[in-house]
Amino acid sequence: KSIYIFLISFFSNTFSAISGGGAGLLQLPALILSGVPYYQALASHKFATVALGLGGSLRNYPALKYDIHIAFQILIFGLPGVIFGASIVEYISEQYLYLILGIFSIFLALYSYRKSDLGLSSKNKKLNFFNRIRFIIFIFLIGILNGSISSGTGLLVTMVLIKTYGMDFLRAISLTFLSVGIFWNLTGAFFLSTIGLVPLRLLGFLIIGSFFGGYYGAHLSKLKGNLLVKKTFTIICLFVGISLLSKSIISFF
Repeated sequence: KSIYIFLISFFSNTFSAISGGGAGLLQLPALILSGVPYYQALASHKFATVALGLGGSLRNYPALKYDIHIAFQILIFGLPGVIFGASIVEYISEQYLYLILGIFSIFLALYSYRKSDLGLSSKNKKLNFFNRIRFIIFIFLIGILNGSISSGTGLLVTMVLIKTYGMDFLRAISLTFLSVGIFWNLTGAFFLSTIGLVPLRLLGFLIIGSFFGGYYGAHLSKLKGNLLVKKTFTIICLFVGISLLSKSIISFF
């Protein structure tokens, strides 16, 4: 079981590191199928994705120093949303959250596919007051989703950064690794771990697999460039969306 968890963690986080999110597509179901209760599995998954963020950030560190002020904005306005989402996860219906995020993920996949030049080059947009407020609201709302469910929120942050600041995929994903991968998920994992004990033996294999998967995925994306990242992002968004929609529809019956 430990080897199985390690392999699932490594491969899911490799693809997640390339696309900017979606590790929960494989990693969370694998934990649940191993007999770990949902809330403990979600907390374990978030602890593991901290290792993904560390691995990816370590590989992409040189690209982060110019955008560190944006990372601070994501933390300042996103972390309250994460805390709020993690604190209400016991009291809200997962099926509606899955439905909303599933629809968003499929929309992102279709949008990325139709916009052939999206995220392939980087610009530096200067934001007006309206755009800054819209960015803050989006980040807070995505933070709530991040605190309450696992899959797809990194993908949403990546797309918001691309559309708001005109970043390319590699630049946006570097920021997602740092802010969402490390700080958002660590905060969410801490609050979720108060609901139930995290299985420490499996968590060790998850963290090792996530770290090396994150580093290797970031390395591959650097070698292959934005085109590979864009294609992987589109595919992962589509599969995450289908997976979440399926969970939502099944839960209604």
